Amino acid sequence: MSRETLLPLLASHVMEHGLAAASLRPLASAAGTSDRMLLYHFGNKEALVAALLEYLAGMFANALDTAFPQERAPSRRACAKTVYEITGRPEFAPFLRVWWDIVAGCSNNNAAYFDPAGGIMDVLLAWVVDHLPESDPDPQAGARAVMTVIEGAQMLRSVGRPDVGEAGLAALEG
Repeated sequence: MSRETLLPLLASHVMEHGLAAASLRPLASAAGTSDRMLLYHFGNKEALVAALLEYLAGMFANALDTAFPQERAPSRRACAKTVYEITGRPEFAPFLRVWWDIVAGCSNNNAAYFDPAGGIMDVLLAWVVDHLPESDPDPQAGARAVMTVIEGAQMLRSVGRPDVGEAGLAALEG
């Protein structure tokens, strides 16, 4: 087994069971290997989690690419609204559960989550930049604004207040 063959197996386990189940033995069992073999391939648990979260970020970006219309969004609002609608589909629920695990870890000052969370956010910001209109006057700032609204709307949906998140999406400038 290699890192490349282990990561999809580990990702599948985390997508089903969340990050709370991301201790070495359950991960090793899910991958059909030993915890020592995981350490051999990744060095330590922190490096394994970082590689796993990076892999999951790539999976999420690919899933968005597959679900997102082929053309660029006509506006920031349309981009945010489309991503919000797409991520509300059942197939995206495991990604969001893992994301909220990461956010919770960061809010608890778990240092192991800060760098991976930042890396995931960088991947997603770059994805938004690539899907904003080519005419956007400041795609970097636009991506930050869109991501802020999407994250807030998703959080509000997850706590049972989609009406508030959707109102925020509607208020986003073109």
